[in-house]
Amino acid sequence: MSEQRVRELIDELVLELAKTEGVDEQTMNDARKLATDIDDLVNPEVDTSEYTVLDDAIALEASFAATHPLAERIIRELINNLSRIGI
Repeated sequence: MSEQRVRELIDELVLELAKTEGVDEQTMNDARKLATDIDDLVNPEVDTSEYTVLDDAIALEASFAATHPLAERIIRELINNLSRIGI
């Protein structure tokens, strides 16, 4: 899987959450932060040695399990893609 697919998935996740009623601001902030961290991660000019992108994605997946099943599916695919590209 390519870095492009990872970017597509994170964009899809943020859009899905934005159009879903009842999503709290902290969840939106966490998703946006994850998107920014992933953009940084695939940018070779940014030092990402301290980033915990995969852990953050897994934590979001767990929080979506009961309340946002579509977002959970998207983030699960995102996690799988991050793992495939070695993150």
